[in-house]
Formats: sequence, C-alpha cells, structure tokens
Amino acid sequence: MKKIILIGLILSGVLMNAQSFQGKATYKTHRKFDLNLDKGKGKAKAKGMIDDALQKQLKAQLMKQFQKTYTLNFNKSESTYKQNEELSSPGGQMNGVRVQIMGNGGGSDILYKNINEKRFSNKTEISGKRFLIKDKLTDYGWEMSGETKNIGNYTCYKATRKREEPRTSFSMTDGEREEKKETVTIETIAWYTPQIPVSNGPGRFWGLPGLILEIQDGKQTIVCTEIVLNPSEKMAIKEPKKGKKVTQEKFDKIMDEHSKDMMERFKNKRKSKDGNSYSIEIQG
Repeated sequence: MKKIILIGLILSGVLMNAQSFQGKATYKTHRKFDLNLDKGKGKAKAKGMIDDALQKQLKAQLMKQFQKTYTLNFNKSESTYKQNEELSSPGGQMNGVRVQIMGNGGGSDILYKNINEKRFSNKTEISGKRFLIKDKLTDYGWEMSGETKNIGNYTCYKATRKREEPRTSFSMTDGEREEKKETVTIETIAWYTPQIPVSNGPGRFWGLPGLILEIQDGKQTIVCTEIVLNPSEKMAIKEPKKGKKVTQEKFDKIMDEHSKDMMERFKNKRKSKDGNSYSIEIQG
C-alpha cells in the first residue's frame, strides 16, 4: 500500500513539473541579398542616380534592417514570439531610392501559437491599422534526418522541407512600374533538439520532436543565441485579442493591395518632382 502511494506521489510530481514547464529563447535573424540595381535610364542615368557606392550603402542598410532579435516565450503547448525593442525603423529612403519592407509589422507584432490545437493568432499592423490573423498552423511535412550538429550545449538534428512559392517583384524606372511574376523553389532546413521536448520554434515554425534552434529558410537565417529554462519569474503567455479578425488568405490579399497602393503613391510623388523613381520592395 505504501509503495502504491509513493508511486502515485512521484507521478503527480512529474505531471506538475510538465504542466509548469516554461522557457525563454532568444533568436537573431539575418538575410542574404543579391542586390543588382539598374544604373538608371534617361534622366536618372544622366544624374548617376544609382551608382556602385549607393548600391553598397543600400545593401548595408537592408542587411541591418533584417538583423532583428526576437524572444520566444513557451511552455509545453503555447508560445508567444515578439521582436525585441530596437531603435531602427523598418524602411527608409536614401538619395531618392525608397526602401519598403512589406509584411513586417515590427515591434508591435505578437505571434501566438497553440501547438495542441494547431492554430495561431498574429497581431500585426498595416499603416496604423491593427489586424488579428487567426488561422491553422501549417503542416510542414518535415523530412527527418540523422545528421546532427551542436548549437551551444545542445545536440541538434536536421529536418528539411521544400515548397513552391509564387513571387511577385515590382520596380519603377522613370515613373514606370514594372511587375515580374515567377515561381521559385524554397528549401527550409531546421535544426531541433530533443533535449528541450517542445514541438515549437521561431516564427510559425513548429512540428518537430524538440525545440527548433536554427532555421535556414531560403535566404533568411534564424539562430537561437540564448535559452533560459524554467525562469525564476513565471511568464504569462497570453493570446492577443485586439484587431480586425482575418484569415491568412484574406490578410495576404490586403497586403497585396496595400503594396500596390504604396507603389502608386510613390510613383505619383516622384513624378511630381522630377520624373525619376526607384523603389525596392521586399516581402518580410
């Protein structure tokens, strides 16, 4: 009888520890760029508007804007992912060349994931208008691998996936808008550690038998730089509630319309000055 009670107490303790398990992971992001801008046409060429020096400055500016730090607060079934506060802005203009990063709400974004229910809620903003994207988590269909590497003190295993993705790019030269559509193959490589048994990771990545510590998604890389398990101060993981509720498909259409509107406004603004316009738009 005493043995049965003892076993019951041990099992209760294990369940309580699992229920109270929490962690905090810090991730840093960066992105590679192949920046090759036309040196200009017509008036822009005569003015030397886009030269090698300016291209170098633009590339440095873009790389800096994508070097962000995020914090993932998680327990066994839920998480929030939020950009840490920074002084830099998500876009800008340099020597008549406008840089606009679309789909990047910046520090105001909160991404909530519920792993058990396989859904997410993402609070984000477009030009000051708040949206709440509520939808199902993507089933990534990871291909598992026995390949390993160490990230910090953790042994990580490799998982991969490939997807076909439609991509539309825009450009403007002398006030004329050009649009290019293509389908590209994106490979995603994830490194996860079973030593932290939560099926979670940065951004919307999830679905592996361990916390994802590194993601290589096309030209974007996300790397975990710090992990704190069971911090002394308990974290409140709360799902965002405010904002216009939309599905991801609906939000993508809104983003597309907003992108076109921004390009048209920039075109008209530049034409009213000297007729020269260059715009770089990046999907965040």
